[in-house]
Amino acid sequence: MKINYCMPTRVIMGDNCVFENRGFLRDLGEKALIVTGRNSAKANGSYTDLIKALDANGQPYALYDRVMSNPTVDCVFEAAAMARQERCDCIIAIGGGSPMDAAKAAAGIAVQDVQKQDIFAAAFTKALPIAAIPTTAGTGSEVTPYAILTNHAAQTKTSIGSPVLFPRFAFLDAVYMQGLHKQVTINTAIDALSHSIEGMLSVRASPLTDAAAKESIAAIIDSFTAMEQERLDLKARQKLLWASALGGMVIANTGTTAVHAAGYMLTYFKNIDHGRANGLLLGHYLKVLEKKDRTLHTNRVREIIPALKPGGLEAFALSLDRLLGVRERFDPAELEDFAERSIKAKNILNCVIKLEKEDLLEILKQSVG
Repeated sequence: MKINYCMPTRVIMGDNCVFENRGFLRDLGEKALIVTGRNSAKANGSYTDLIKALDANGQPYALYDRVMSNPTVDCVFEAAAMARQERCDCIIAIGGGSPMDAAKAAAGIAVQDVQKQDIFAAAFTKALPIAAIPTTAGTGSEVTPYAILTNHAAQTKTSIGSPVLFPRFAFLDAVYMQGLHKQVTINTAIDALSHSIEGMLSVRASPLTDAAAKESIAAIIDSFTAMEQERLDLKARQKLLWASALGGMVIANTGTTAVHAAGYMLTYFKNIDHGRANGLLLGHYLKVLEKKDRTLHTNRVREIIPALKPGGLEAFALSLDRLLGVRERFDPAELEDFAERSIKAKNILNCVIKLEKEDLLEILKQSVG
């Protein structure tokens, strides 16, 4: 058995965990740059809790609150410039995947000489220390070394990654998610689900990542009905938050596969939320892989199916349909273009079952054709 697993982030979870564990923030640095979006962190209480903790520590801070959904290269360079201008020596991210990804990219840019046009090829060897406070249960970015940014030059979303971008601390408090809109809850949960499923199908999967993935899959699928009926209490939100973090730990070690590669096309060109884009593709992705799996006798997809609960893959796909609602539909020529672009993505080769362009096109046609 060979395992190579890395998870250097210290995870602190529970009610009021930011304030009660504020000593970790003091250890992070002398002055923090808070990186977040425009409104949500202030509305859900996470920003207030963080400021209380920093004030109690006597730590000064600056605020960058201009992160948009699917952050751009310009955005992260702007945040990095503020970190340098304000002489911040650490970064604290609050929000969903977009603020956390932006914060990680900014943390690297702030201390390295990187040009905008070179960011996706840069080798990050140092970064400001980072803490992350997620306010959605989906990306798991609080425990990964990746930052996903909009790449206009390549017309997709592209990741930068380095061990130095792992957050030092992740504070998980589900109270910040109690007011989330139903569709945001569903989209982010499906994103986490895709992380765990894709992680099990990665060439870099191990028994350790499989164990985390199976627990994450079970927790999220157990929450399907509650999400559909909008009856998630705080305990249920905690369960989703934990499942999301597990999914992040999985892909931190395995990476993602074709669902993310093709999903980025739907996000970049059609402005479909990332989690929803993954969900639209996930069921048919598994069906195509299962068909190839029977031919190749790898048994990999069949290891995942028991984790999808009674009814297996068909029941899982139907449950996804109920959560997603009416699917978007696109022109065959567009899907041909998306397949052509997606097959060139580096995470295509990460799947344990090799996919061709025709396989991707079938997934896209069955999902959104």
